[in-house]
This record gives sequence, C-alpha cells and structure tokens, in this order.
Amino acid sequence: MRKIVSLLMLLMIVFSCKKENKLKVDVSQINAEVKVGRFDIDFYTSTAETLAKTKQIYPILFPHDIDSVWMNKINNKDEQELFVETQKVFKDFYPQEKELEKLFQYVKYYNPNFQEPVVITVLTNIDYDNRVLYDKGFLLISLDSYLGATHEFYGDYPEYIKQNNRKEHLIVDVANAIVNTQMHPNTERNFIDKMIYEGKKMYVLDAYLPEVSDREKIGYSEEKFDWAVASEEQIWKYFVEKGLLYDTSLKLNQRFLDVAPFSKFYLGEDNLSPGRIGVWIGWQIVRSYMQNNDVSLPELLQTKEDEIFKKSKYKPRH
Repeated sequence: MRKIVSLLMLLMIVFSCKKENKLKVDVSQINAEVKVGRFDIDFYTSTAETLAKTKQIYPILFPHDIDSVWMNKINNKDEQELFVETQKVFKDFYPQEKELEKLFQYVKYYNPNFQEPVVITVLTNIDYDNRVLYDKGFLLISLDSYLGATHEFYGDYPEYIKQNNRKEHLIVDVANAIVNTQMHPNTERNFIDKMIYEGKKMYVLDAYLPEVSDREKIGYSEEKFDWAVASEEQIWKYFVEKGLLYDTSLKLNQRFLDVAPFSKFYLGEDNLSPGRIGVWIGWQIVRSYMQNNDVSLPELLQTKEDEIFKKSKYKPRH
C-alpha cells in the first residue's frame, strides 16, 4: 500500500512540474538585438553647441525647433535634479538591456515576425500613466518612474502606485506595452468575459516573462498578493452569489478591473484586498483553461472568452 501511495505522490509531483514548466521554453538560439539610445543622458548633458547633434540623433523627440525652449528645459534646476537622481539608479543600463533581450527572445519565439523596437530612455517628470510607450518600432521608457518605491520624489503618491516605481517592475511594464498591441480590442460586455480578456493578457505575460514572479507581474504588494491567493475561493463565491458573472454594468470595471488601492466588495475588510482582483481571477481561469486544453498561445488569443470559460474546468483554490 505504501508503494502505491508513494507512486501516486511521485506521479502527482511530476505532473505538477510539467504544468509549471510548460512555458519555460529554450530561447537561447533566438537572436534578439537590443539597441538603446540614452536620450536622458544625451539631452541633459547637451550644451547650446551640442544640442543640434542631439536633435539629429533623436528627431522624433523634438516636435518643434525652438532651441531656447530646449535649453531652458536642460538648464532647469528641478529637471537637472531629476536627471541626477535617475543616474544614481540607471547610470548602468546593462542589467535592463539583458532583461529586454530575454523578453524580445520570448516574444519572437511566439511571434517570429516580431521586430525588436529601438529602445530610448527618457525622463517625463514622473508621468506614471505613461511609464512605457511602444509604437512604430520605438520603445520609450521613462526612467524617472523607476527610482524605487521609497524615493522622496514619490512621497505624495498613493502606495498602490509607487509600490511599482521600482526598476524590477520596468520589464513588466515593457512586456505589458507589447502585449497590449497584440491583443484585439475587447468588445465583450459581460463581467466574466472582461475578466477572462484581462486574464489572457496576464497569461501572455506568463509566456513572455516566465522567470518573473506572479506578484511582480500583477503588481501587488506582498501582503495583498498573499490575500488574493488565500481568498480566491471566497472571491469567486462572491462573484457567483451576487450574480456578477453576466452583469454588464460598467461600474464593475471600477470595482474589480481598474488600477485602484483595493477592490470594492462593499464589505468591512475591502482595504485588505488589492485592486484589479477581477484580473487576478481571470488569470486563474485562463491558466486552468491552458492546463486542461492542448492550445497554443496564438490559439488562446483567438479563442472567445465564453469558450475559454466553458472549457477551463476552473475550480478556485481554497
């Protein structure tokens, strides 16, 4: 009897490992070139004599040709202070270049026609809504948004925002920017379909960033991530019992899908929850679907949300 139990446990472990390693593919032979332009350095060290050369190198970043405006910006005390602080964190950008290279390798593995964008590092006066911009072959990264969660420049920011103002989260924001261009616009109205649509995005992050932790990918604090994991069954039960799955109210976006300090169950302990808990649940449903169906990543993105839900065999953890 002991031998049978031991064999069953071994099989469970092996099967579990296979599931966990499904996305850890070998991309070492995929060539991905990372070209980085340090506009932040080139611009803020420019002089009246060298500005013309900087403009020639980065024409897309100079919407007008009034040099006095640019020199005033370069010589502005606050902007120079921001530049100095950014240099303390990102004077050496090599670690981030290696992360970008690995990301581009995974993206090319799943999308052979993917063209690596030209990476340009910039400062945007901490515009955290636009930390990363990806369009038409260019990837702009606002380095002043990643100086560290406790940096004095972020002192007045909400905790749920500044907790991701870390260099470790930079690669997640870049991956998200790429994923958003690869997804068809969401036209679904049911809450369950919206959750699964967001879950698809998170699963693509699983594929593109297999070595990044779930907590980093979803952008939760450690405490709120643990709450989400421990409360999955209760969250799902709430959604079902309140009849929210096929509800089309836009208020559910604000309560459970949008970036926020916490999700709004209208219960006494809402503040313990993270925002975007509907995204978390959608992620788990898509993971369950991928574990229980032989489907490629491109096929997943083409599959309707209602079909994913029906075939997911989703059972929340408890």
